[in-house]
Amino acid sequence: MKLLILDRDGTLNMPRDDYITTPDEWVPLPGALEAVARLNQAGWKVVLASNQPGIGRGLMDVSVLNAIHQKMNKALAAVGARVEAVFFCPHVPEDNCSCRKPGPGLLEQIGDRFATPLKDVPVAGDSIWDVQAAAAAGCQPHLLLTGNSAHLRNAPQLPDLPPGTRVHDDLAAFAEALLAGDGSDC
Repeated sequence: MKLLILDRDGTLNMPRDDYITTPDEWVPLPGALEAVARLNQAGWKVVLASNQPGIGRGLMDVSVLNAIHQKMNKALAAVGARVEAVFFCPHVPEDNCSCRKPGPGLLEQIGDRFATPLKDVPVAGDSIWDVQAAAAAGCQPHLLLTGNSAHLRNAPQLPDLPPGTRVHDDLAAFAEALLAGDGSDC
């Protein structure tokens, strides 16, 4: 099975300075939904792994998160794309849980659910936490220069990243690289 894991906020949709707490606040990044469609057409199963501390802070509940994802799924379907599942951590950092990125817990849950070894699974996200979680879980880390990492786009030097981390301008560039090399060269 060709499985890949994406972060949500700042990777698939526009980030906010606070939290996305309503469906109206969920706005896709330009080209991101189409990138997922291209990946799906090439046989990739896409799963999301997302920290959602707004739940732990009481800013929304799971029913609102489900409504946000319902909007996301409709937008994906409109361009011929889909995600297989959404895994999320509802905890705040102070909870010290194992599922909150940069910990590997969410990624390990995905590997278990899909009965897939994580060694060759690409993980793409817009934050250092995403690539740290990927490395901790034994996945292939990919940093996207969008959302939390957009400020690094013209930086003279990137921060220390886990070994083997590949860097891409955005989700479309990641998809293009993955499809061009089927994962081995991106």
